[in-house]
Amino acid sequence: MSEYRLILADQYDLSDLAEEITLEDSLEEIAYRATVRLAVTPDLPVLSPGQTVRIAGIPYGGQDWADLLRPGLIWECSSVNGGTKHLTLTIYDQTIYLAKSEDERLMPAGQTASQRLKQYAKEWNIRVGSVPDTGIPLARNIKRSQSIFSMIQEDLKETADKGGALFRPRMTPNGLELVRLGGNATVWELETLEEVTQNRTLEGAVTQVKVLGSQSDDAKLSPVLALVKGETDKYGTLQKVIQDCKIETVEQAKKAAKNALLGMQETFAVTAPDINTIRAGDKVRLNGLDLLATNVVHRLGTPGHMELELAAEDKVRRDWCA
Repeated sequence: MSEYRLILADQYDLSDLAEEITLEDSLEEIAYRATVRLAVTPDLPVLSPGQTVRIAGIPYGGQDWADLLRPGLIWECSSVNGGTKHLTLTIYDQTIYLAKSEDERLMPAGQTASQRLKQYAKEWNIRVGSVPDTGIPLARNIKRSQSIFSMIQEDLKETADKGGALFRPRMTPNGLELVRLGGNATVWELETLEEVTQNRTLEGAVTQVKVLGSQSDDAKLSPVLALVKGETDKYGTLQKVIQDCKIETVEQAKKAAKNALLGMQETFAVTAPDINTIRAGDKVRLNGLDLLATNVVHRLGTPGHMELELAAEDKVRRDWCA
């Protein structure tokens, strides 16, 4: 694949042996994943889990080479011999350590998600890049045994629940960064399409939200902090109840309730020529609609292809806070 470079340990160029390279990104995961199929030849270096690798290419619309996945870590190797031997590599960026590692900790009140992200990264020896201030003080939280990534997601969910912006962690060549969903500088218009599937459903719709406070007396019902109605006249009453100890005021309760409201849900699945820089969380434009990419698959090549799952920001926010 001469249009892409696969470099092992910053020493060995395996580009000519790469038959297929796929990059996958999702809002539900933290690590960027690459799957690489290699032809095995006598001069192929020994490959094993734990080795570093990077994938580079020319960004869509650009002219200069840039790293698409760096630093990458070989996580799994699988070989098959059917006359011609092939080796398949599964590669993740460094945030895989945050997804696979567990801990328990007490987080004091008043910290922001940005401050906590830097703390997690420092303790796991992950370099930090650009991390904007999320601006929302978080409640005291005892995080029981869980993955570091789930702790990060809790912090970002609480930020959104309290009216903050939607953010996701993303590993870049500059280090671990915090990216605002839909905040990408270049918004690509999806014009040349191979296939578009549109799905509309009331499954999962929420037209009314009741937010409850804490109640220590088992003989009494929990106090109602907020009751917020949405499109009940149009779709009927589909109520969701929220009870979260981190919601401490009526104002916070109303914000959380509004974030949870969602009527008819609309999603799109798009197959198109590849734009190799689109990541999960990026805004794209389809038929005049501004949508967020929730899942991205890049099948690199000339021509390459991509598969995108897209949704409006209000649906992404509702799912994020669910």
